[in-house]
Amino acid sequence: MPETQVSEENLQQVNHLLSKHKLVEGLVHKQDMPRHQLVENIVQRQHLAELHTLLARLSADAIAGIIQALPSGDRLLVWEQVQEERSDDVLERVPDEIREALVGTGHHQVHKVILNAFELLNGRLRQVQVSSRADLANLHPIWVDLVSPTAEMLAWVGEFFELELPDPNELTDLEASARFYVEDSGEIYLISDFLLDMENESRNVPVAFVLHNDILFSVRQEELPVFRLQRLRARTQPGYVSDAKDVLLSLYSADAEYSADALEDVYAALGEVSRQVLNSNMTDANAAKILADIAREEDLNGRIRRNVLDTRRAVSFLMRGKLLSIGQQEDARQILRDIESLDGHTSFLFGKINFLMDATVGFININQNKIIKIFSVASVAMLPPTLIASIYGMNFKGWFPELGWEYGYPFSLVLMLVSIVIPFAYFRKKGWLR
Repeated sequence: MPETQVSEENLQQVNHLLSKHKLVEGLVHKQDMPRHQLVENIVQRQHLAELHTLLARLSADAIAGIIQALPSGDRLLVWEQVQEERSDDVLERVPDEIREALVGTGHHQVHKVILNAFELLNGRLRQVQVSSRADLANLHPIWVDLVSPTAEMLAWVGEFFELELPDPNELTDLEASARFYVEDSGEIYLISDFLLDMENESRNVPVAFVLHNDILFSVRQEELPVFRLQRLRARTQPGYVSDAKDVLLSLYSADAEYSADALEDVYAALGEVSRQVLNSNMTDANAAKILADIAREEDLNGRIRRNVLDTRRAVSFLMRGKLLSIGQQEDARQILRDIESLDGHTSFLFGKINFLMDATVGFININQNKIIKIFSVASVAMLPPTLIASIYGMNFKGWFPELGWEYGYPFSLVLMLVSIVIPFAYFRKKGWLR
């Protein structure tokens, strides 16, 4: 893709707003003030609102050029301020590696109602946004995509195409045995989990697929990076898909690819955790933070494993049912091979996570043992002076001439002090106090 031209003036304005945003944000972070979070939010919204207003005035070409010209960190800040309805147009104009990085950030995970129909035109998908039944009258789609649809929308879409579409709110209530089946009338139903990995959370989102009359229907509760990425690829790459089953397989393939990218993030995060665990100065506070990071990566790794397992079951169902062409069968086998390779990685990561967890808990135990050792040594060292004080506290006459001695009391104190020093000197010589 040729590099998009960018206006120097627009780029300077964006850089100026980003600089002000980061400068003020850094100053607010350093200040210790009441309602710190409230002040920080207000400051952030002020400059980001100015950036949002600036981008709203620019064309998609101009925004794409600005995104290409910025470093990755600033690129994400600008991308987050792009209007949702213009985001796909902007993504079409940036190089593939930048597009996939932006889509993979998980931004724009909206819950608003979206209904898109896709027709095959000259080997590419042509996207048409549908708002009413009348918009479907002159279309011949191979894919109908519904995001957070209302019951009314599900009803009139199902009535138009003469099928029953599942409610996305009820997808999680299905048993595993009811997730893949073929109706007597020929409709193929598949309920699959797709991974959603964002910066602050990760989860599996159920998606319902229905294959009916060579049309793929997908129903889900929210937008997903995999679907956005596949729409863009099919619209920009001729011959990417040729029918509804190609679209379905490409979504499963992209899901495996997205899971692989998420695994790379887990590898990177655990690498950073490893460096912290191997640090000799491990405090309890550091250990608590490390345990939280490990638990977060373990949760993500588990979700990835569940996701690829569900994708494997769906692809295997399509192959066992002989629902794919010869070429599609080979594509399905390649997806299964990719998933097989991911299984080994998730198993390795679970082992690494367990090792890091055990190592961190071991350091916590060592820190606690150091504290217990101090009390143990102190207790043992105080036994001789306690014994001396007990003996002299009996006040027996005749046995201890120092009881009647003028310096008997100071003598006992010195004796107790010596009895304390000797055990400590012995423990230090043995290295037990290090």
